[in-house]
Amino acid sequence: MCGAVTFVARGVGDASACHCGMCRRWAGGPWIGAHVESIEWNGAAVTTIKSSEWAERGFCNQCGSGLFYRITADGDHKGMTSVSLGTLDDQSGIEMTREWFIDKKPDCYALEGERPRVTEAEAFAMFSQ
Repeated sequence: MCGAVTFVARGVGDASACHCGMCRRWAGGPWIGAHVESIEWNGAAVTTIKSSEWAERGFCNQCGSGLFYRITADGDHKGMTSVSLGTLDDQSGIEMTREWFIDKKPDCYALEGERPRVTEAEAFAMFSQ
């Protein structure tokens, strides 16, 4: 938001939304992020916090904008990174392909469209392998 951090994301894929309580607190609503294969940061204003036993989140230490979510736990998903959809200059062609923690979504909103919707138990089962 403030311009202190810029980045180049390569291999930008589809987006997903997460409705878990932590994501909703962090993003002020569902976290919507696009998966990236790699990311090159410019600027020293990125701060990373360990947000759980399996992941970290990054934000701008100047303005607080949420930048990314990354899996840190060992396993098949280690290193998987999702950048905030709102940080991408070009969001064209990105499709939302999954919603996470659908059973934690508040009643006050719903994202339209058909896609897989994963419960908390299903998500933990997927990432504990």
